[in-house]
Amino acid sequence: MNEITSTYIQGIVLDEEDYCSFSDLCRVCGTSAEQIEEMIAEGIISPEGPNQAEWRFTLVSIHRVQTVARLHRDLRINMPGCALVLELLDELTTLRALKPGN
Repeated sequence: MNEITSTYIQGIVLDEEDYCSFSDLCRVCGTSAEQIEEMIAEGIISPEGPNQAEWRFTLVSIHRVQTVARLHRDLRINMPGCALVLELLDELTTLRALKPGN
């Protein structure tokens, strides 16, 4: 007899206008504060707000941090390399949007 298994996934649906704090970004993406600060220094993400205690990050930042974390972990790419990869991915997305028939 076949065994039936169930998998439950829990998450939060975010709106494009939602923001998260610095600590939330670290927690959601599973990265350290130092890694986030390095990404900010490399221009990978840009916080909104005057100081770290008031920084807010967009959903795009969450996606970029998660992408960089995978690139760094899986391919051992350093932060400057990750910044270049993201820039090239952004260009590819733009070019695909311009392609006739899309």
